[in-house]
Amino acid sequence: MNTELIHIYFVPGLAASKEIFRNISMDSNHYRVHIIDWLIPKKKESLEDYAKRMAAHVDQGPAVLVGVSFGGVVAQEMSRYLTLKKLLIISSVKTRHELPRRMRLAKKTKAYKLLPTGWALSIKDLTKLAIGPKSKRRLKLYQEYLWVRDKVYLDWAIENMICWQREEALADVIHIHGDLDPVFPIRYIRDPRVVKDGTHIMILNKGSKISKLLDNILSQP
Repeated sequence: MNTELIHIYFVPGLAASKEIFRNISMDSNHYRVHIIDWLIPKKKESLEDYAKRMAAHVDQGPAVLVGVSFGGVVAQEMSRYLTLKKLLIISSVKTRHELPRRMRLAKKTKAYKLLPTGWALSIKDLTKLAIGPKSKRRLKLYQEYLWVRDKVYLDWAIENMICWQREEALADVIHIHGDLDPVFPIRYIRDPRVVKDGTHIMILNKGSKISKLLDNILSQP
């Protein structure tokens, strides 16, 4: 008997390319994987309008939408314009209340506006913004996958991550989170599916475990 393919659309992390999902392996007999590349924001474009443009790339449905880190924020906003089978976020947040104190302080003081984004920002600095400064090994691993260096995108993405306004979590979002995530510490995260020893880049260095978890979740009604 033929099984209908489940279409999965992935949204990468801040400034990351589709290669960040290279260690995610889903059974091609059951799933068809699509990766949505970042768009360059229009001048003064709202997160809602940007998400609507991103949502236009989900052309098979009802599909599964999976967002990583800032991609998880965008995926949640995209879901407003889509009929989805499931919505998942990985290494991300569901509301502004799950943001760490340093990001909430940056919002209050507008310190994020002082970040030297654009071409003046090095790959190393970009990586620290994306995953935190804790591990040189993780920095080296993740920086291979940074792709978007456009100043307009970086300014826009950082501001919209730090200033995200969502108060209440979406009822149907499934949240996968590592217990060692330094960017979004798990102590601020409510009701996640916890990956033991998972960091902010577990999509890369725990790809097999994440793939199995995704398959398990998507196999359930």
